[in-house]
Amino acid sequence: MESTDPQTAAATLAAAEQTRDRLAAEIRLPRGYEPAIGTAIAIQIATAAVGLTAGAGWGALVALAGLLGFAVVAAVQLLRFRRLNGIWLGGLASRVVLGTSPLASIAYAVALFGALGAASRDWWWLVGLLSMAGTTGYVVSGRRWLARYRIDPATHGRGETFLWLLGITAFVVAGCVLLVLES
Repeated sequence: MESTDPQTAAATLAAAEQTRDRLAAEIRLPRGYEPAIGTAIAIQIATAAVGLTAGAGWGALVALAGLLGFAVVAAVQLLRFRRLNGIWLGGLASRVVLGTSPLASIAYAVALFGALGAASRDWWWLVGLLSMAGTTGYVVSGRRWLARYRIDPATHGRGETFLWLLGITAFVVAGCVLLVLES
């Protein structure tokens, strides 16, 4: 085991922190990221509202198609980010793309539940407006996270653990199943 004096260790650590801070300032989202993720979220909210209030077997397929579409767009955007920047950021994947930040979660939940209520009353124009509103909150949340990450990557670079994301996914899937069974 190699022994290092405290001054050398401190200098090495300071250099690593400087490199991290420089890299954080250079992080960029791929061109077209916000329109792509925003469109996918809007479609996902609208298809969930339509699908879960349809009351027919095809409704679940519509809701599932919207969810699958979002998953594909999210995966493509994460791969494009990796290719552009050469790194993975856990905080980006969970907070920006998957919307686990408080603002994104609240915007998404309000838009989804509002759209479900509007769809149950056949107010399709309101479903569209709420889907766009949810998208706006989602995208603004992503911008805020990226700005904060650039300033303080040590604090904002961490995302949720895989088990936490798996638990949230299981909760959402269970809720969707209950809504489908109820309709």
